[in-house]
Amino acid sequence: MNRLVQKIIEFSPSGVISGQDLATLLSEGDNKRQALIKRAVASGDLVRIRRGLYCLAPMYQKAHLSPYSLAQHVYGPSYISLESALRWYNWIPEAVYSYTSVSLNNSKDFNTPVGLFSYRRVPQKMLYAGVRRQEDDNGCVFLVASPLKALADYVYVHKCDWAGLEPVIESLRVETDELECLTSAELDVITGNYKSRRVQRFCKGLRKDLKL
Repeated sequence: MNRLVQKIIEFSPSGVISGQDLATLLSEGDNKRQALIKRAVASGDLVRIRRGLYCLAPMYQKAHLSPYSLAQHVYGPSYISLESALRWYNWIPEAVYSYTSVSLNNSKDFNTPVGLFSYRRVPQKMLYAGVRRQEDDNGCVFLVASPLKALADYVYVHKCDWAGLEPVIESLRVETDELECLTSAELDVITGNYKSRRVQRFCKGLRKDLKL
């Protein structure tokens, strides 16, 4: 194990580190530091996720790095949402092959060695209203929209003219009993957080169909 890898493990137990963190961690000048980083990437000890963001190779990671956890490092502030969140909760049957998040910043896609990370801009009053802190089996922590918030983001991003339960069940194949767990309090939070007429109409229809 080379010196750079050892320092990263000590500095960042998750194995994810930014270029700015590396500048703090390494006392060498810019040129020497960049040479060390390039050498670590070339040898496979360090994986370049995007410009200014790296992670340790799997053999050096203390626990398997979750793409859901990595998503917040790739582009932020952001949280996992849309199909990726619905799949996390097992609300939809289809496999998801990219990791989709929502941000207040411009929409962007990042094709990385770990996978495709997509970010969609969704205007809202409070970015993290209705967002949950989750932990996977390896102890990786990440932020993910509640199922209702993920549906609201989906309606906004895909410009869905949905007015209740039926299109959610037919288009996304969400089971009816899953939707029945939604509460009036959750609907209040989401309805008050989005100005989008589509989202407002959708939430109003859900409230009516669920008799909340």
